[in-house]
Amino acid sequence: MIGRLKGVIDSYGEDSVVLDVNGVGYLVHCSARTLQELPPAGEAAVLSIETHVREDQIKLFGFLSDVEREWFRLLQTVQGVGTKVALAVLGTLKPADLASAIAMRDKAMVARAPGVGPKVAERIVTELKDKAPTFTDVDPAVIRLSGALDERQAPRPIADAVSALINLGYAQPQAAAAIAAAARSAGEGAETTTLIRLGLKELAK
Repeated sequence: MIGRLKGVIDSYGEDSVVLDVNGVGYLVHCSARTLQELPPAGEAAVLSIETHVREDQIKLFGFLSDVEREWFRLLQTVQGVGTKVALAVLGTLKPADLASAIAMRDKAMVARAPGVGPKVAERIVTELKDKAPTFTDVDPAVIRLSGALDERQAPRPIADAVSALINLGYAQPQAAAAIAAAARSAGEGAETTTLIRLGLKELAK
């Protein structure tokens, strides 16, 4: 099995790249985001590879990092998610953003990927909720805050600040993530108004 390829980019296709490795051109399928981040033809590149072997073909899928490749594998454990949908999700969301969306149960963010309907998005955030942090540096504070809010146990200033941002039109996951970051920045005992101000700064980044 091929796990990694290092070579020179020969050419680009609609959803693939041909990587020349010592004179052999490997056709590697990639997500839209990976294709955008790779260098122009003629320049060197390294890709983490996932090899799929079928009776009638061998397909290579390329990723910018091992973490992204792990997510590609993980997504396909969800019913209704094949290689095409998994690439679409990774083409829309970076691994850290995908992990945050799953941790926060943000179905709408996952459903932004082409070909991902509400039912598939629901299955992704449900079935992978316990696996998300394994492959990324998703902020534990965001996950803890999400759980606290779900259980209505968040400290009053934090809960009030999140509520205020939601009233301003922000979605609950975005509001919770922003206030989590604000709380870390301001420290314990921060007042609601301070958290709201810092939270809005986070959202404006």
